[in-house]
Amino acid sequence: MDTQWPRWEVFKQDTPSKPHQAVGSVHAADPFHALLTARNVFARRPQAVSMWVAPASAIFSVTKEELAEGQELKPSTSDPKPSTYYVFRKTSHKRSMTFVDYVGELEATSPEEALKLAMERFTDAPAMAWWVVPASSVTKSEDSPETVESWFAPAKDKTYKQQSYYGLVGAHPGKHKRTQGDDDE
Repeated sequence: MDTQWPRWEVFKQDTPSKPHQAVGSVHAADPFHALLTARNVFARRPQAVSMWVAPASAIFSVTKEELAEGQELKPSTSDPKPSTYYVFRKTSHKRSMTFVDYVGELEATSPEEALKLAMERFTDAPAMAWWVVPASSVTKSEDSPETVESWFAPAKDKTYKQQSYYGLVGAHPGKHKRTQGDDDE
Protein backbone atom coordinates (compact mmCIF):
# COMPACT_ATOMS: atom_id res chain seq x y z
CA MET A 1 0.00 0.00 0.00
CA ASP A 2 1.40 3.37 -1.03
CA THR A 3 1.13 5.78 1.87
CA GLN A 4 2.89 8.69 0.21
CA TRP A 5 0.88 11.74 -0.80
CA PRO A 6 0.68 12.47 -4.53
CA ARG A 7 3.47 14.49 -6.13
CA TRP A 8 2.74 18.03 -7.36
CA GLU A 9 4.93 20.02 -9.72
CA VAL A 10 5.53 23.62 -8.61
CA PHE A 11 5.72 26.64 -10.93
CA LYS A 12 6.97 29.92 -9.46
CA GLN A 13 6.86 33.41 -10.98
CA ASP A 14 9.63 35.69 -9.70
CA THR A 15 8.24 38.99 -11.02
CA PRO A 16 5.16 39.95 -13.05
CA SER A 17 7.33 40.33 -16.17
CA LYS A 18 8.78 36.80 -15.98
CA PRO A 19 7.06 33.52 -16.88
CA HIS A 20 6.13 30.85 -14.37
CA GLN A 21 8.99 28.38 -14.13
CA ALA A 22 9.09 24.83 -12.82
CA VAL A 23 11.17 24.87 -9.65
CA GLY A 24 10.60 21.39 -8.23
CA SER A 25 7.96 19.24 -6.68
CA VAL A 26 6.25 18.59 -3.36
CA HIS A 27 4.12 15.81 -1.96
CA ALA A 28 0.74 16.94 -0.64
CA ALA A 29 -2.73 15.64 0.09
CA ASP A 30 -4.65 18.24 -1.97
CA PRO A 31 -4.04 21.33 -4.16
CA PHE A 32 -4.17 23.88 -1.32
CA HIS A 33 -1.83 21.77 0.81
CA ALA A 34 0.49 21.60 -2.22
CA LEU A 35 0.41 25.40 -2.61
CA LEU A 36 1.21 26.00 1.06
CA THR A 37 4.01 23.44 1.04
CA ALA A 38 5.39 24.88 -2.22
CA ARG A 39 5.36 28.38 -0.73
CA ASN A 40 7.27 27.19 2.34
CA VAL A 41 9.82 25.26 0.29
CA PHE A 42 10.36 27.46 -2.77
CA ALA A 43 9.52 31.04 -1.70
CA ARG A 44 11.04 31.40 1.76
CA ARG A 45 13.82 33.68 0.54
CA PRO A 46 13.76 34.06 -3.25
CA GLN A 47 11.46 36.65 -4.70
CA ALA A 48 8.03 35.45 -5.88
CA VAL A 49 4.73 37.00 -6.90
CA SER A 50 2.74 33.93 -7.95
CA MET A 51 2.79 30.17 -7.59
CA TRP A 52 1.02 27.35 -9.42
CA VAL A 53 0.85 23.65 -8.64
CA ALA A 54 -0.30 20.73 -10.80
CA PRO A 55 -0.48 17.01 -10.06
CA ALA A 56 2.48 15.31 -11.71
CA SER A 57 0.09 12.68 -13.06
CA ALA A 58 -1.74 15.37 -15.09
CA ILE A 59 1.38 16.53 -16.95
CA PHE A 60 1.95 15.21 -20.47
CA SER A 61 5.65 15.53 -21.29
CA VAL A 62 7.88 14.67 -24.20
CA THR A 63 11.56 15.28 -24.90
CA LYS A 64 13.31 16.26 -28.11
CA GLU A 65 14.87 12.78 -28.24
CA GLU A 66 11.49 11.07 -27.97
CA LEU A 67 10.18 13.21 -30.81
CA ALA A 68 13.27 12.43 -32.90
CA GLU A 69 12.69 8.70 -32.38
CA GLY A 70 9.38 9.15 -34.12
CA GLN A 71 7.05 8.86 -31.18
CA GLU A 72 3.62 9.43 -32.63
CA LEU A 73 1.33 11.82 -30.88
CA LYS A 74 -1.95 9.99 -31.10
CA PRO A 75 -4.81 11.52 -29.14
CA SER A 76 -5.41 9.55 -25.95
CA THR A 77 -8.96 10.72 -25.37
CA SER A 78 -11.98 10.66 -27.57
CA ASP A 79 -13.53 13.75 -25.98
CA PRO A 80 -14.12 16.14 -28.89
CA LYS A 81 -14.80 19.04 -26.51
CA PRO A 82 -11.79 21.39 -26.53
CA SER A 83 -10.31 22.60 -23.28
CA THR A 84 -7.48 24.91 -22.28
CA TYR A 85 -3.94 23.60 -21.89
CA TYR A 86 -0.92 25.39 -20.44
CA VAL A 87 2.30 24.84 -22.38
CA PHE A 88 5.77 24.77 -20.81
CA ARG A 89 9.06 24.39 -22.65
CA LYS A 90 12.66 23.64 -21.69
CA THR A 91 15.16 25.53 -23.83
CA SER A 92 18.47 25.16 -21.98
CA HIS A 93 20.51 23.03 -19.60
CA LYS A 94 22.21 26.14 -18.21
CA ARG A 95 19.88 26.77 -15.30
CA SER A 96 19.87 23.78 -13.01
CA MET A 97 16.99 24.98 -10.82
CA THR A 98 14.51 25.51 -13.63
CA PHE A 99 13.31 22.74 -15.84
CA VAL A 100 10.62 24.33 -17.99
CA ASP A 101 9.17 27.81 -18.57
CA TYR A 102 5.55 28.68 -19.23
CA VAL A 103 5.17 29.85 -22.85
CA GLY A 104 1.41 30.15 -23.28
CA GLU A 105 -1.92 28.45 -23.47
CA LEU A 106 -4.10 27.03 -26.22
CA GLU A 107 -7.32 25.13 -26.85
CA ALA A 108 -7.18 21.44 -27.81
CA THR A 109 -9.14 18.22 -27.44
CA SER A 110 -6.24 16.22 -25.94
CA PRO A 111 -2.73 16.75 -24.52
CA GLU A 112 -1.27 15.26 -27.69
CA GLU A 113 -3.16 17.71 -29.90
CA ALA A 114 -2.11 20.54 -27.57
CA LEU A 115 1.52 19.47 -28.00
CA LYS A 116 1.21 19.42 -31.79
CA LEU A 117 -0.30 22.91 -31.75
CA ALA A 118 2.36 24.14 -29.31
CA MET A 119 5.19 22.93 -31.56
CA GLU A 120 3.62 24.88 -34.44
CA ARG A 121 2.85 28.03 -32.45
CA PHE A 122 5.78 28.51 -30.06
CA THR A 123 8.72 28.44 -32.46
CA ASP A 124 10.78 31.35 -31.10
CA ALA A 125 13.27 29.00 -29.37
CA PRO A 126 14.31 25.37 -29.81
CA ALA A 127 12.65 23.03 -27.35
CA MET A 128 14.51 20.33 -25.45
CA ALA A 129 11.32 19.19 -23.73
CA TRP A 130 7.65 20.07 -23.66
CA TRP A 131 5.15 19.86 -20.83
CA VAL A 132 1.43 20.21 -21.51
CA VAL A 133 -0.92 20.60 -18.55
CA PRO A 134 -4.72 20.86 -18.57
CA ALA A 135 -5.63 24.27 -17.13
CA SER A 136 -8.29 22.55 -15.03
CA SER A 137 -5.53 20.64 -13.19
CA VAL A 138 -3.58 23.77 -12.21
CA THR A 139 -4.21 25.44 -8.87
CA LYS A 140 -2.94 29.00 -8.56
CA SER A 141 -2.19 31.35 -5.71
CA GLU A 142 -4.57 34.28 -5.71
CA ASP A 143 -3.52 37.36 -7.70
CA SER A 144 -5.02 39.92 -5.31
CA PRO A 145 -2.50 42.42 -3.89
CA GLU A 146 -3.41 41.37 -0.34
CA THR A 147 -2.66 37.72 -1.06
CA VAL A 148 0.57 38.48 -2.91
CA GLU A 149 1.68 40.67 0.01
CA SER A 150 0.84 38.14 2.71
CA TRP A 151 2.21 35.13 0.83
CA PHE A 152 5.37 36.52 -0.73
CA ALA A 153 6.40 39.79 0.96
CA PRO A 154 8.22 38.09 3.84
CA ALA A 155 10.49 36.40 1.29
CA LYS A 156 11.66 39.80 0.00
CA ASP A 157 12.98 40.76 3.45
CA LYS A 158 14.73 37.44 4.05
CA THR A 159 17.86 37.86 2.02
CA TYR A 160 20.29 35.00 1.88
CA LYS A 161 23.15 35.49 4.31
CA GLN A 162 26.64 34.31 3.50
CA GLN A 163 28.37 32.07 6.00
CA SER A 164 30.73 34.88 6.99
CA TYR A 165 27.73 36.86 8.28
CA TYR A 166 27.56 34.53 11.26
CA GLY A 167 30.59 35.56 13.29
CA LEU A 168 30.86 32.41 15.37
CA VAL A 169 30.96 30.14 12.33
CA GLY A 170 33.56 32.23 10.54
CA ALA A 171 35.70 33.05 13.58
CA HIS A 172 38.97 31.31 14.22
CA PRO A 173 38.52 28.50 16.80
CA GLY A 174 41.35 29.85 18.92
CA LYS A 175 39.27 32.95 19.63
CA HIS A 176 36.83 30.83 21.63
CA LYS A 177 39.35 28.76 23.61
CA ARG A 178 39.40 29.32 27.30
CA THR A 179 42.68 29.96 28.95
CA GLN A 180 43.58 28.16 32.14
CA GLY A 181 42.47 30.21 35.05
CA ASP A 182 39.25 31.44 33.44
CA ASP A 183 37.35 28.76 35.37
CA ASP A 184 39.02 29.79 38.62
CA GLU A 185 37.48 33.22 38.62
